[in-house]
Amino acid sequence: MSSLRNAVKGQKFHRERHQPAARQHLGHLEKKRDYKLRANEDNKKKHQLKALKRKALNRNPDEFYFHMVNSATKDGRHHEVVEEEELPEEQVALLQSQDIRYIRQRRQLETRKLARLTAELHLLDAEGKQKNTHVFFTDDKREARSLDVAARLRTAPQLLDRAYNRPRLEQLARLPSAAKLSEQQLDRILEEKKARYSELTKRLERQKTLALMERRMEVKRHLQDKKVLPPKKVHPGNSKQAPVYKWKTERKR
Repeated sequence: MSSLRNAVKGQKFHRERHQPAARQHLGHLEKKRDYKLRANEDNKKKHQLKALKRKALNRNPDEFYFHMVNSATKDGRHHEVVEEEELPEEQVALLQSQDIRYIRQRRQLETRKLARLTAELHLLDAEGKQKNTHVFFTDDKREARSLDVAARLRTAPQLLDRAYNRPRLEQLARLPSAAKLSEQQLDRILEEKKARYSELTKRLERQKTLALMERRMEVKRHLQDKKVLPPKKVHPGNSKQAPVYKWKTERKR
């Protein structure tokens, strides 16, 4: 027992030091375990390359193997040739019907959102809408040049560009103090209204695009029906209109 205790006391433990403070900018100090991992990985790659070179040297260049058919070399680089699998007509028709249902669902969603936005904004001062005009008649040109439109309409100058809900000065005076807004609050309200009109315009364009895509897919599905005679093309279609075909009228029994 004493000999074992003395043997344990006589053992020396090797402790590897850390990176000194003066060499911290050089990064982590590599230990023996790090070197062994790196060396084993490097030797493994060398053995793999050696085996591949030996296999390439022993290969007969005239020997046929089936991978020749599914691979090719283009611009000095090896590529796999993958042939697209042709689906049956039933599966193609099913996929197209699912696509049409998805496009129709998105279009109906955009239609509901458009109806909600239109009910909120009323399109009273939307961009592109024809501006209303108000004609004032005066006795001479001097009075026309010095005409104060706000005083003539008996309203505030900030409300002159509004074609609706333009109260007069006496109506504004009767408003409670809580209903009177500052210029910053009015500017914020106008910016929010402008953003809503911009959203409305984008949703209108998106609805038109979805409706056009739905119409094109429906026409394509009808053209693939082999049970009817080929139709006559009336209009080739463009970026804003789907192609138009005319089918021969058939009497159904």
